[in-house]
Amino acid sequence: MKALVVIPARGGSKGLPGKNIKLLNGKPLIHYTIDVARELFADTEIIVSTDSQEIKEIVEQTGLKVPFLRPKSLATDTATTHDVLLHALNWFVKENGEPSVVILLQPTSPFRTKDHIKGALNLFNHNIDMVVSVKETESNPYYVLFEDNQNGFLIKSKKGNFTRRQDCPKVWEINGAIYIINTASLKKTNINDFVKVKKYIMDILSSIDIDNIDDFQYCQYILSNGKKTK
Repeated sequence: MKALVVIPARGGSKGLPGKNIKLLNGKPLIHYTIDVARELFADTEIIVSTDSQEIKEIVEQTGLKVPFLRPKSLATDTATTHDVLLHALNWFVKENGEPSVVILLQPTSPFRTKDHIKGALNLFNHNIDMVVSVKETESNPYYVLFEDNQNGFLIKSKKGNFTRRQDCPKVWEINGAIYIINTASLKKTNINDFVKVKKYIMDILSSIDIDNIDDFQYCQYILSNGKKTK
């Protein structure tokens, strides 16, 4: 199966400035994702899509070449992941031909492993749009999530007569670690509009997605205490 792996890493992070290259246990965060991608794919199949010269230079410390800098129009707060993927895909097709799948690996998931990626790939077939990694949500809408009604009173976000959380239907939360995308689906439909989507379940610890300084410090604690290795 011919694959294109895209690691998106724009320079302007507001939640945690510079997070994609911030040193996590002495190693730039993005290097964790590059390293795991290289365990399964050739360098010619991996594209780091960035608008930042600094990120480009830090990526290339690994020996992986960054073939282009993303246009500024695709590095704004309003630029979509779908547009970023299409931009990388169009470049790749000109150089290498069309891949069967596009694999999105965000650099903010340092505990994702090659076995997770292989597991997600094993669930993929060309009759579906995407396989996406998930974790079981801790905020089950049948039990602990509420909304305001028209009178300003709290009502359950999702109706159900459950007295114990264990009895509620399982609800899955996308963890941002792995997206295995059908190339044909990507070219004709926005990712958010995909209908045929299968889940790949990951554990809570492996699902950590770094969005802010608290997430980063928690990952630092885990690694510095030898609780997770990569």
